[in-house]
Amino acid sequence: MKKNNTEEGGTNRRKFLKLGLLSSFTAIAGTSIVTNLAAQENETEPTGEVMRLLTPDGKIVEVNASNINKYPEAYISPEESRKGIPDRKFVMVIDLARCKNARKCVEGCQKGHNLDYHQEFMQIKLIRDNPAAEPYWFPKNCMHCDEPPCVTVCPTGATFKREDNIVLIDNERCIGCKFCVTSCPYSARIFNWEHKAKFDDKSQPYSPETSVPGAMGTVTKCDFCPDLLRQGLLPHCAQSCPEGVIYFGDRNEDLVTNGNETVRFSELINKREGYRHLEHLGTKPNVYYLPAVDKLYELEDGFDVSEEVKERYKDVPYVQELKKQGKI
Repeated sequence: MKKNNTEEGGTNRRKFLKLGLLSSFTAIAGTSIVTNLAAQENETEPTGEVMRLLTPDGKIVEVNASNINKYPEAYISPEESRKGIPDRKFVMVIDLARCKNARKCVEGCQKGHNLDYHQEFMQIKLIRDNPAAEPYWFPKNCMHCDEPPCVTVCPTGATFKREDNIVLIDNERCIGCKFCVTSCPYSARIFNWEHKAKFDDKSQPYSPETSVPGAMGTVTKCDFCPDLLRQGLLPHCAQSCPEGVIYFGDRNEDLVTNGNETVRFSELINKREGYRHLEHLGTKPNVYYLPAVDKLYELEDGFDVSEEVKERYKDVPYVQELKKQGKI
């Protein structure tokens, strides 16, 4: 088991503004962060809050957060949300060797999408490849496939694929037929069976990019948080993970980041022998996995969770053995 050498430095991931794509931040916010900083006439009094930014030449710098101009969130119409963010090919990489089932990615996603406790866009599975192999934690979300069967079977065009790799659902078009649910080989979709009070919240205009508010009788799922991407922010799951498990970025720029380090996507996949889940199905996912080799944590570390969550794994033979040994 290797020691985790990832530099934390007290960094707030939500304030790590760059997806490894700051060199083209101009396309999203109208200027680069470097220009943004330099353009301020008077430097404000330091607040003690530091933000880590990626400069166009690939360097990570720390700056006073009070010197960053904040850009207001712009409303994205359903029509515009179908086009995607220009010149982007978003991709996610999940490092299985780092995951210890902390479940912060699940909680961050639920909070960001106003989901109920039992609704999980990001699911943490316990996987064992064969009887002789050691089990490992496996975060699983929508794969945002290049050949998505959900899009093919949708009769109304409610599910659609954008040019920036993201697959979204427009619940104003969704008729609840659940064809997409049954066609997805990754079981990534959730059906809203009941009406909930939160669906009545009209404090913000509905957009497929936020999935909020939801609607009874429609389908929902992981959306890669395109509303955050337009602001240059990481998705909720990547922001929330304390172990740096989830990398996110732009394949066109060949850069991904987990909020602590920014690396070349191609080098990461090649050196760590990255793969795509159920790749033989031909769906061409845009979520990649790094094998659970030289794991940073023991499997039993992942059982520091609620009893309700522990119950999900009670029938797994390996888990039963750990219980007999008193390890969990």
